[in-house]
Amino acid sequence: MNSLGLYVDRYLKLRRQLGYKLCESEILLRSFVRFAEEEGASFITTKLALRWATQTKTAVQRGNRLGVVRRFAEYASALDARTEIPAQKLLPYHFNRRPPHIYSDQEVCRLVSAASRIAPDDEFKGITMGTLMGLLAVTGMRVGEAQALERNDVDLHRNLLTIRRSKGNKSRLVPLHPSTVHALQKYVCVRDKLFPQPLKPHFFVWDKGDPLVHCTVHRWFFLVACQIGLRHPGNSRGPRIHDLRHYFAIRTLLNWYRAGADVEARLPELATYLGHVHVRDSYWYLSATPELLKLATLRLEGTAKEAK
Repeated sequence: MNSLGLYVDRYLKLRRQLGYKLCESEILLRSFVRFAEEEGASFITTKLALRWATQTKTAVQRGNRLGVVRRFAEYASALDARTEIPAQKLLPYHFNRRPPHIYSDQEVCRLVSAASRIAPDDEFKGITMGTLMGLLAVTGMRVGEAQALERNDVDLHRNLLTIRRSKGNKSRLVPLHPSTVHALQKYVCVRDKLFPQPLKPHFFVWDKGDPLVHCTVHRWFFLVACQIGLRHPGNSRGPRIHDLRHYFAIRTLLNWYRAGADVEARLPELATYLGHVHVRDSYWYLSATPELLKLATLRLEGTAKEAK
């Protein structure tokens, strides 16, 4: 392995110790190192980075690849003075977040209900997918976090979930409402009856007791969303399962406003539920729905009157 390969190992180890997972970055950096070896290069130059980055078709991919190398070059420059750091203005691109779909309560109920009825010849698939969809809606969990839950992480006696090694390598506790606990208990009863001797420790399982995987969740979500009219076959746009995190965030704020709570003071609680380190990371999930704007306006007007 040449020096660039060794630098990549050290770079990834350092950043992962800081909490970054870097799955995609590692793939790209390994690809860049192989390219450098084929080119006979032992250190990073701007021309080398550009030649590698522009092997892809789209501007976003090219910009992303060069950005990965730029961040690595900043690290490598401290180890090899010959390293060139590609300028920020080269292959610029801007990541545009896809606007979320703001689910209504009725849409969420229809989604959970329809998910519970999938595969009529296999009742377990329905209760698994329906329970999963409902849990995502009432906790704001990421899909990957729910899939990664193990049996010991779900404490139905204390009404508590433990989410381990989440985004940023952080863990957190998520309290559960009694109605959610009841739904999870119902799922556990069916699961343990079918699979009394678990093959693996995962809480949510699928065929033959194997862990529920990412592609299965998204495939069934798409089919269910099409069935109830939220999505259309052949169209990549439309509501996503990830948008349930937005639904949870907005419903939480609405409930706080209705209860007369100090919403601004409680935003760190929402950030904790969503698994964010900083409150600012949660702002993306707080879309200005008409009902939320109305309650916020009434609260502001009330504060202004009190100040007079």
